[in-house]
Amino acid sequence: MTKKRIFFTGGSGKAGKYAVAYLLDRGHRVMNVDLVPLNHPQVDNLIVDITDSGQVFNAMSSYAGFDELEPGNGVPAFDAVVHFAAIPRILLKPDNETFRVNTMGTYNVIEAAVKLGVKKIIIASSETTYGICFSDGKINPKTLPLEEDYDVDPMDSYGLSKVVNEKTARSFQRRSGVDIYALRIGNVIEPHEYAELFPNYLKNPAVRRRNAFCYIDARDLGQIVDLCLRKDGLGYQVFNAGNDHNGAVAPTKELAERFFPGVPFTREMGEHEALYSNLKIREVLGFEEQHNWRKYVTV
Repeated sequence: MTKKRIFFTGGSGKAGKYAVAYLLDRGHRVMNVDLVPLNHPQVDNLIVDITDSGQVFNAMSSYAGFDELEPGNGVPAFDAVVHFAAIPRILLKPDNETFRVNTMGTYNVIEAAVKLGVKKIIIASSETTYGICFSDGKINPKTLPLEEDYDVDPMDSYGLSKVVNEKTARSFQRRSGVDIYALRIGNVIEPHEYAELFPNYLKNPAVRRRNAFCYIDARDLGQIVDLCLRKDGLGYQVFNAGNDHNGAVAPTKELAERFFPGVPFTREMGEHEALYSNLKIREVLGFEEQHNWRKYVTV
């Protein structure tokens, strides 16, 4: 596989640092664009405010490191942009600021990438677009499993910002013809969190209802990003980024009957197949889960 020069926003965050590490392990060069640097010996860091269009354009047309000065051929072009930078949930900033940063930041990053000729753009969308996670009250999905053709309808500023970002991506893809893939990332789990969090999740599954019992291992998310970089020619696509199974002990239908009573299924499902379906990334991208929670937690 051709090694790529990647412009990665938000690589210092919980999800980003694992995706960056995965890409570095596969020989890619990564420039991390964030408000704080990522402490990794192979990463090039640049401090950028993504809500400032000028900063984004400048950063995306910048050298990644001093070594790139040596050939004397000018600034190399980026092969791909991976955009993870965002305010990561509600209740961290006022709602209007969450919406502003997430939507304007995404617009600026995609606009710069398209106008600078980048042919592959991957953006972080979210499980929250499905309208369960941050809704007021207990809201049932309209159908199960949650798949990419679902009519997403969040109530909150964060989920809404991600829906807008998907529309922004689709608009730029139409005008440019480049590949832009949006990853609806599930609840990210770091390796140490299996021991810290999953015993309670499994004992009290109700605490995972708002996530539709989904999770994505941070390392498996890195694989998904890499698969997106390798898969060309799909135009605009949305992919759920989740693991194969629910983050719960009970079988899938039992979970649905208990926590989402009366919600119809649109297809048959495996015994423990995730209600937050990753069927599309398995079939289209060739995703093969490496980090099922059962490898790390004893039931």
